[in-house]
Amino acid sequence: MFRGPDHIAMRRITAGTYHRRLMAPVVIQAEHLPDPCSQWLSQRAEVHVCPADSLRFKELAPSAHGLVVRSYTTVDEAMLASAGNLAVVGRAGVGLNNIDLEACRAHGVRVVHTPQANSRAVVEFVLATLLPQLRPVAAVTAAMPIEEWTSLRDSARLPRQFNETTLGIIGLGRIGSRVAIAAAAIGFHVVYHDLLDIDAPGGCVASDLPLLLAKSHVISLHVDAREANRHIIGAGELAAMRDDVVLVNTSRGFVVDAAALAVFLASHGEARAVLDVHEPEPFRSDYPLLGLENVHLYPHLAARTSTALLNMGWVVRDVMAVLEGEDPQFEAGV
Repeated sequence: MFRGPDHIAMRRITAGTYHRRLMAPVVIQAEHLPDPCSQWLSQRAEVHVCPADSLRFKELAPSAHGLVVRSYTTVDEAMLASAGNLAVVGRAGVGLNNIDLEACRAHGVRVVHTPQANSRAVVEFVLATLLPQLRPVAAVTAAMPIEEWTSLRDSARLPRQFNETTLGIIGLGRIGSRVAIAAAAIGFHVVYHDLLDIDAPGGCVASDLPLLLAKSHVISLHVDAREANRHIIGAGELAAMRDDVVLVNTSRGFVVDAAALAVFLASHGEARAVLDVHEPEPFRSDYPLLGLENVHLYPHLAARTSTALLNMGWVVRDVMAVLEGEDPQFEAGV
């Protein structure tokens, strides 16, 4: 049900008076957070740890003032309608595609997140998974005759060095720009395409999308979760790519048409794909990319470093800021 301006204003006034009333706000933690973050929150709020599909969650929702989620809790109209006292949702992460922002606005619920928390970790993942695709190295594990030794050396010969390789980046935001800087520093020719007129890092060249698709040896996707980005890489875009392209996606699963990519990879044996995000997650046994030798599938782990996870978990600070009537550092849409 739509909440009017008076109701929204009352929620915000109420949120800001918890500390003055010496009342601990009720906060539901629906997914795991690092211990320091959970402990910090528990010292300031009445925290209940329970997943959104549990009976306990349903019992607590009407009295909850705050909610902390990660990737796999959906905050939608139905949930918001059952949580009449909710003032803030904290997303311990970057993307907000599991949160209905329009519904939150209608209900007067503020949304905070951690857009800068995992940028470095994702850049490291891109480089760690990409570079072995471009320069695979076979280690010697035993003594061998000269003929086998020579054969191994000959088979390791590669068609190009990094400084002869074009890396195309689609989406030059927080992560894309860092990938561009790192790649340019080790010699890649970096081109990029973005909807915005961006001041690019030194050595990076703007490109229209058709030219980027046609010329890039590697294409790395770093776009946001807007619906307009659904299947921006489909059959037509894949057909425009090089036969030996390496496609890397660490942005959102839905930006790539998985069925079209499967067809492309099956008919282009030299092409490869590195995918850390999928639609859905986890994918099912009918996922069209399963079983292809030239695709590398990962379970959404680019941000899985202790530092990045801790950074994301500190969304609890902004949750408490809202509940105490202060301005959060990172609020969606602000």
